[in-house]
Amino acid sequence: YRLILPPYATAGEVLWFYCFRIICGLIFVFLITPIIILIPLSFNQEPYFSFTQGMLNFDPAAFSIRWYQDILTNGMAAPEAVAGWWSDMWNNSQWIRYIRNSFWIGIWATLLSTALGTLAAIGLASSDMPYRRPIMALLISPMIVPLVITASGLFYTFSQVGLARTYIGIILAHAVLGTPFVIITVTATLSGFDKSLTRASANMGAGPVKTFFSIQMPLILPGVISGALFAFITSFDEVVAVLQLADVRQRTIPRQMFSGIREQISPTILAVATILVIISIVLLTVVELLRRRSERLRGVSPA
Repeated sequence: YRLILPPYATAGEVLWFYCFRIICGLIFVFLITPIIILIPLSFNQEPYFSFTQGMLNFDPAAFSIRWYQDILTNGMAAPEAVAGWWSDMWNNSQWIRYIRNSFWIGIWATLLSTALGTLAAIGLASSDMPYRRPIMALLISPMIVPLVITASGLFYTFSQVGLARTYIGIILAHAVLGTPFVIITVTATLSGFDKSLTRASANMGAGPVKTFFSIQMPLILPGVISGALFAFITSFDEVVAVLQLADVRQRTIPRQMFSGIREQISPTILAVATILVIISIVLLTVVELLRRRSERLRGVSPA
């Protein structure tokens, strides 16, 4: 710390230096504690949402992976049978069906929102684009408008055209919610893009499509992937639109967790939440690595 503080720092500056770090640490603990506490609770042997006396005493008998096993076996026709176990689990397990739905919807929504968001960001980054600020505000409005209003509008619109209660409708709804994240991320990446490269490509006879895929795309790819990951996380965690647009066949993991809390309290929800936390940490770690790579490609030193 002595190396960080300048030698001429006053006593008040030194005090604020340490107080600021203590405040940041307390805020971090406040935000992360509700997430971290789910992990040991998911290994509870008893069907409770609280720490038992055995868990507080670190009794090995009080811990179990039964709720993680329940993710695989809940709904199976013959969970104890060896023959055909994988087929039974894949086709009949309720949680596996919801996980498949979440990944299926999330992947397609991510591809759609990434394509639309990248094209929109490239257009907004052009200096010749008229009314850039109003258009930008309109495109990122799904991030600002309360989600229940957006979901209600989507439900009314999709009901008129027969897309409500369908996979296509859910994918389109999640693409609408994920596109603003792609636009913001790619726009930030394009802010440091050297436009002389595209002019040089045009002078050498390359068309716009070839210039995009050969020049622009490789340089902005980390930002595009980061936006895609944000869009996927948005789709994977979204529940409000699914509540209004989906039926039983299109249920996702967050939708089932919401129903489980209201209808049937089960620590399996905690096990699923722990898995989702791990997935989110992995995805956010990838986003941070891509952000640093993008800064290196643009010649910016990471902070």
